[in-house]
Amino acid sequence: MPREFAYQGYTLDGLQGMSMDEFIRLLPSRQRRSLQRGLTREQRVLLENIRSAKETPKEGQEKVVKTHTRNMIILPEMVGITVLVHNGKEFVAVEIKPEMIGHYLGEFAITNKMVRHGSPGIGASRSSMYVPLK
Repeated sequence: MPREFAYQGYTLDGLQGMSMDEFIRLLPSRQRRSLQRGLTREQRVLLENIRSAKETPKEGQEKVVKTHTRNMIILPEMVGITVLVHNGKEFVAVEIKPEMIGHYLGEFAITNKMVRHGSPGIGASRSSMYVPLK
């Protein structure tokens, strides 16, 4: 039997029913301090877009919101929608699950990719001068 999600002992329904102040008290200190200072303009716009996407779902269309706001903390009301988070080059689709509550959006859109070194190109080094051309 799969375990039911709980955050600090509260179910998802319990978290969604809480006021913002009650939820903020459950967060770790960095997130708590950030939210107590208030949301920035960009974060407020993102939250409004998420709320409007949840209210009026279009037929056969997924709830998707695009954003550059990587420092937004994932709140319980965001669960179930897909946020396209910018990683500096492109938008990465992040489907928000209950386990992500309390984390930052930017944690799920990696900004660098692993370097894979191949063979050197022509003129890359002095030794490549003697590599036969195909």
